Amino acid sequence: MKPKIPSRLVLLFVFLLFALPDTFAQKKWQDLTTVQDICSYAPETMKTMLDQFDLDTPGMEKVKQAHQNGDLVQACKYLLAYYKSGNTANFLRKPLPSASNKTVAEADTILNYIFIVQNVRGEVPLLSDGHRDWYYKGPNNDKEWAWLSNRHSQLLEVFNTYQDTGNPKYARYIDAFLRDFILKSMPYPAVKSGTSVWRGLEVAARVKVWSRIFYGLIDSPYLSPATQLLMLSSLPDHAHYNRYFHAGNNWLTMEISALATVATNFPEYRNADEWLTYAIATMTESMQGQVYADGIQTELTSHYHQVALANFELFKDICDRANRPLPDFFNETIVKMYDYMARTVRPDGFRLLNNDGDRGSDRESLLAAAKKYNQPEWAYLASNGKNGTKPTQGPSYFFPWAGQLVSRSGYEAQAHWSFFDIGPWGSGHQHNDKLHISVSALGRDLLVDAGRFAYTGEVAEKFRPYATGSAGHNLVLIDGNGQKPGPRLAEESLDNSHVKITPEFDYATGQFADFKNVDGTASHTRALMYVRGEFWVVVDRIRTDKPRKIETLWHWHPDCVVNQEENVIKTNNPKGNLAVIPVGSKKMDVRFVKGQEQPEIQGWYSPEYNVYSHNTATIYSADITGDQTFVWLLFPSEGKVPTMKTKLLAENDEEVQVEITAKGKTWKLMVPYENSEKVALGN
Repeated sequence: MKPKIPSRLVLLFVFLLFALPDTFAQKKWQDLTTVQDICSYAPETMKTMLDQFDLDTPGMEKVKQAHQNGDLVQACKYLLAYYKSGNTANFLRKPLPSASNKTVAEADTILNYIFIVQNVRGEVPLLSDGHRDWYYKGPNNDKEWAWLSNRHSQLLEVFNTYQDTGNPKYARYIDAFLRDFILKSMPYPAVKSGTSVWRGLEVAARVKVWSRIFYGLIDSPYLSPATQLLMLSSLPDHAHYNRYFHAGNNWLTMEISALATVATNFPEYRNADEWLTYAIATMTESMQGQVYADGIQTELTSHYHQVALANFELFKDICDRANRPLPDFFNETIVKMYDYMARTVRPDGFRLLNNDGDRGSDRESLLAAAKKYNQPEWAYLASNGKNGTKPTQGPSYFFPWAGQLVSRSGYEAQAHWSFFDIGPWGSGHQHNDKLHISVSALGRDLLVDAGRFAYTGEVAEKFRPYATGSAGHNLVLIDGNGQKPGPRLAEESLDNSHVKITPEFDYATGQFADFKNVDGTASHTRALMYVRGEFWVVVDRIRTDKPRKIETLWHWHPDCVVNQEENVIKTNNPKGNLAVIPVGSKKMDVRFVKGQEQPEIQGWYSPEYNVYSHNTATIYSADITGDQTFVWLLFPSEGKVPTMKTKLLAENDEEVQVEITAKGKTWKLMVPYENSEKVALGN
């Protein structure tokens, strides 16, 4: 006969079961805060985390002993105590701000999981399991939106806001955000991935953000022990991905600098030394193959040049702090890359817009770099001569490996500036735009590149072919067709036959002969001559084996008011104007296209990702029966374009001779199609 259980004990058991459910049930993931909580919720994750550490590291004796004793909770507590009282990554440890109720509107928006990614606003949905949908692609169903939202730049913004205000709500949000994200990201797939969460660029970016947060909030009561342990458990997975699945080009610079970030900010991981050794070997080798001798990253895109440079420089700073020397060429290359940025910068401080670039400002970064690397010429270039030292060479510069000529009248804010591309296609993020010309003058962009628009999503579906194709650039189309891709890399630098820079003028020439869907043979040779402080002359030589239709495109900045007077196109801006004037008597039709969507996209401009508007494209067209030369005068003026006379004095198979009269002056130019030795300027 079984003993009878007293009824009072039964009632007590029932009371405890219903009145104190947390005594018998595991906490929800949202409520995990303590070491005990996370060890109970994810014991295997915590055990794996401890196995990632070199527990023979001085100061970790108690962690090792507790781990050997099988006391998971105590080992994790000692681990957090080690970091809290230690001196690892001292440069990231910041005093906690004084508490306040101050708020910042932009950060408050993020607290509602509303993120603005590449100028697109979206709210990350809440799933049925209580986690956010970290695979959400934004309101335009754009993969780029999901990728970039998982780099956690928005979390860094909230962290900075907390540091500025001391309002606890910002730190609490960081804690909840990271706990949600890390738990939802499990398990780490340990394979090369293009998913929203486990793609290399996002993995790399998170490491850099998390490092700042971990140490910046190491003494904060609001970043819970559970979340700290989750961060320490996930960082080795991030390092593993960047170690074994990194890509090349600018991706490599971001991913390998992230690997070095984990290795040096958390040197207690047992693989940290191997990670850093691998990172140094990989990054130095990549730099040699990724940057031309004239300092330009091989993608030939100003935006990604800056990305690569920033990560090379970050890597050098990391290695300096770790007392791990880099080869001499590493620092020399960083200086060359900044030098390129400085000598191509527009008079207004913005970078050139080419390939998959944005028209962002380089002024502040150049001024900081000028001070850091003791390069006063950069400060002069970036400040329109207000700071620094006037360059001993210039004001125009040619980069023979990239095949880029930047012409200037001077260094002042109102100076003439142009960009002429005669180089290779590029190793990534390329547009089919060899021989493109951009022009700025008198404080205004005039002739522009179309920009990049977007990579994925609705905007890209509509505009991407236009952005990457020849039709979005100031080029020549043959029988309605643009250029084919290639070549990706320059095998050698361009020699002096392609360029000549003198105090009076600049000259450069290049050729392209591989057009899409063009039967037979056809080539375009373009020579540019800039008479310093006065005007540009562009000479287009078309060689063909049969009759062709030739279309010459000029794309204007959206702010320009563009008018036509016979065959001459002029802007009518309050200040800063340009006239495009055909030289000679060749018959051409002219049409204006603005914001066209059918039958093809034409007349659109994108200064940055997901930002675009219509602009005016002027298209000159002519039918030719054989080889033909077209000559263009690009004449800038502060106010109304002055009256001028142009005359084609001579034309043959090698060159043209042009006479231009304006403002009481006359210039005679000899412009060869291909040989810089023959270029000449007279009065």
